[in-house]
Amino acid sequence: MSFTLPALSYNYDALEPYFDKQTMEIHHTKHHQTYINNANVALENLPDFSKLSAEELITKLEQVPLEKNTMIRNNAGGHANHSMFWKGLKIGTTLNGELKIAIKRDFGSVESFRESFEKAAATHFGSGWAWLVKKDGKLSVVSTANQDNPLMGKAISGVSGYPILGIDVWEHAYYLKYQNRRLDYIKSFWNVLNWDEVAARFNHA
Repeated sequence: MSFTLPALSYNYDALEPYFDKQTMEIHHTKHHQTYINNANVALENLPDFSKLSAEELITKLEQVPLEKNTMIRNNAGGHANHSMFWKGLKIGTTLNGELKIAIKRDFGSVESFRESFEKAAATHFGSGWAWLVKKDGKLSVVSTANQDNPLMGKAISGVSGYPILGIDVWEHAYYLKYQNRRLDYIKSFWNVLNWDEVAARFNHA
């Protein structure tokens, strides 16, 4: 089974003016597709691993042959991360219910959570991701380098937990519109965040 590019449930211009059409199209059809292509090449002749979803695969990196490990880590990670990212985007949803209660419990307030998340994303050096993760019933904010994901575990990614929200802070995610203004891009994220999807992942974790 080969990985394929997931179709978006919205048009490339659906998130304007916050995420621009050109960036969305390039990000989806070029960057994400490249991760998929490379992951499929790396998985050739590895039938046991090629049967797994990207999220399942990146939890088993320690079992992947050493000569394929880095390529699968980077590219299956990129596929898993971006697939989650696209689902987490939508204009018009609101934070409520058990997720809102949990955020207030673990961060003190929604505003404190947002500040913590923005700081993690804005101060992450170089390319990577910031995440809201759930572990042992508690929420926390972490960041990872490159295409690492908390599902990879602390020994590999430096952090652990089930990601329920993630923001891509690679320059390809924002540079056409925001140039070097990463924080402006991060703040715009709240306008396109699909809280319904985040809540679904929170409930699944």
